[in-house]
Amino acid sequence: MKNWQTKEELTDLLCSLINHQSITGSTAEIALPEYIHHLLAQKNYFLRNDHHLKLHPLDDGRRLLTALVKKGNKKETVILLSHFDVVGVEDYGSLQNLAFHPRELTQEMKRLKDELPDEVRKDIETGEWLFGRGSMDMKAGLTLHMSLIEQAIDDEFDGNILLVTVPDEEVNSQGMLTALPVLNQLKEDEDLVYQACLNGEPMFSKYPGDSAYYVYAGSIGKVLPGFYCYGKESHVGEPFAGINPNLMVSFLSQHLELNEAFIEKIDDEVTPPPVSLMQRDLKEEYSVQTPNAAISMYNVLYLKQTFDEINKKLLASTKMAAQEIESYVKQKADNYAKFATDFTMPNINISVMMYEDLYAEAVKRYGEHEVVRRQNLLVSQRDKGDRDFSTLLVQDLAYMCKDLAPMIILFYSPPFYPAVSSYDDPYIKDVMDHVRTYTSSTYEMDLTVAEFFTGLSDLSFLGPVSSKGKLNQLTINMPLQNNGFVFPEDIMEKLTMPILNIGPLGKAPHQWTERVELVYSFEYLPHILTKAIHRLLIPTG
Repeated sequence: MKNWQTKEELTDLLCSLINHQSITGSTAEIALPEYIHHLLAQKNYFLRNDHHLKLHPLDDGRRLLTALVKKGNKKETVILLSHFDVVGVEDYGSLQNLAFHPRELTQEMKRLKDELPDEVRKDIETGEWLFGRGSMDMKAGLTLHMSLIEQAIDDEFDGNILLVTVPDEEVNSQGMLTALPVLNQLKEDEDLVYQACLNGEPMFSKYPGDSAYYVYAGSIGKVLPGFYCYGKESHVGEPFAGINPNLMVSFLSQHLELNEAFIEKIDDEVTPPPVSLMQRDLKEEYSVQTPNAAISMYNVLYLKQTFDEINKKLLASTKMAAQEIESYVKQKADNYAKFATDFTMPNINISVMMYEDLYAEAVKRYGEHEVVRRQNLLVSQRDKGDRDFSTLLVQDLAYMCKDLAPMIILFYSPPFYPAVSSYDDPYIKDVMDHVRTYTSSTYEMDLTVAEFFTGLSDLSFLGPVSSKGKLNQLTINMPLQNNGFVFPEDIMEKLTMPILNIGPLGKAPHQWTERVELVYSFEYLPHILTKAIHRLLIPTG
């Protein structure tokens, strides 16, 4: 019996998924896959084949879910990929208690519509939008995938359908990284051939008022460079006796924040410039001593640049910042000397180096056994998240080489999302052409095929990498690599497959006006997805 096929049934299912407050890292993020497992376990197929429906543990106790529907001895398999975690709800303010009650929140939005922005008010007046945290990103996509599993159980497809839904996509993608060996094992155990991965992330508008309907053949890439600024502490009464790392990060900010050198344009896709995601000194308590270190991290998005090209730009910006810091301090010291006639200040030189250079210097001085011992000790006592722990590993090496200060160390922290694309793959082009033709003839709607989904997605770990450069320069400069974290290049290469993203229509992801449109998403899109899967399952050999 099928329960999730009509617009009304899909809306009910979506509301029940949203009711689970699966904020990343919360207990509800653990409860939701159990709920999905409960819903699917009632289907006759899984009652007969319970080994095809599984919850798989992450190292921290969270779980991801796989649900495989096999068609006889068929090998051709389409993966349906989604995530079920959501961001927090502090932005809802007085409406926070309604954020996970979509029908009630939507009613309240109607009551408040005259106080809302025009675009939101117009959507409310259509009566076809549902509000709530996770409604757009991305429980509507998961809802559609559960509907497709029902169709597969009902013998709709001439091949296998594998649903994979994961936690932690909004923070570190640990769910997807854990899913990679699971997918590889399933492939071997069940003798599967992964034809493609179909993601269900919602379409993102490119500008306010954008009315295009997008499907995607790839996903944007992201690196998270960190800059450890090790200055020289001093008493506030003697500011020229040291170098304040807060001053150092301020000059870095001028050279990196919104720097157009990092903008990349491919056809109509344009990456936003870098923005700071973290900037603070590392002094733990107040005193009249200046801090000795500060940290900043930047969000850098890319499409087809090589990692080497990005790294060179980051190093160049850092070296320019270092030169300007030196000049600035010298100028201020010269000005101070006009008042304090006996004052002299030696020249300062700020070293700029990669993490691998700092590591090599520490090994040269103390031996690799000692460096590894210290890092292992930190790992055994770890109580920090990825960003802070990466910083701690850099800091420990910097303390071992403190005479090199002042210095700026460039390193990388998780998460890292490779840019991936199947845009030029004839197989995906054929599927997209088929989907566009069907949508145009059936619904009189034009779909726009974009090469890159710009909201970041877990497709980055399955799709063909769009950049030709190697990743080893990133991993060798990632302190966390092999220190409680491994970027799984080997298994990613084994699993690389064609990718595409066809998802619902929504607006305002990660905002308190997050909402999903119900006519396209739950009336038209189920049929569009069915057509896409039929085409994906045609053998390519």
